[in-house]
Amino acid sequence: MPKIVDADARRQDVVQAVLRIIAVDGLERASLREVADEAGLAVGSVRHYFQGSEELLAFTFGTVVDRVAGRLEALLPAVLGAAAASPEQREAVLTLLGGMLPLDEETAVEACAWLAFKNAARIRPFLAAEADRSHREIAAIMGALVATLLPDDEPQENLVVEAERLLATLDGLCMHALLQPGWMTAQMCRDVLGRHLDGIGR
Repeated sequence: MPKIVDADARRQDVVQAVLRIIAVDGLERASLREVADEAGLAVGSVRHYFQGSEELLAFTFGTVVDRVAGRLEALLPAVLGAAAASPEQREAVLTLLGGMLPLDEETAVEACAWLAFKNAARIRPFLAAEADRSHREIAAIMGALVATLLPDDEPQENLVVEAERLLATLDGLCMHALLQPGWMTAQMCRDVLGRHLDGIGR
């Protein structure tokens, strides 16, 4: 009997190999051959699922976007359901924002890939669509979050500015936590985010 292979599971195995390579050696090393070696597969097996490196990298980028956005979307109801200005709301907000940061090994690998792909999208057009989607989806979640922290009559332009300011803070924390993990600990990230939340709308 021929071995039955779960195609979706195999694609995810390949994606994980790409992410490990990016985390250790950067995006430039993520060729089909290197990915196949990392995944313990023949190059032909990888080509069975992805026609070339561009398709593989775009798929991997999309997978990372789905994981991050999915994680934040799952945490958003707790923010929206909490009483305004309550300790429960603040804790829910901090928990959601922490979902964007490299606070453990898995999210650190994702964050490495997220930053590498976003940067590469500037000069690699095949990554542009996912880069645009990543910003739109995360910005929408931040907009919903900020809307719960500001008065109902807050002008729309203020909501947009505060959402973008929060995104910029998260991007900076994400990079610092990757580059200086000994200093930018989970507690330090939480303290910075808490200070940022105190300044929203002021």
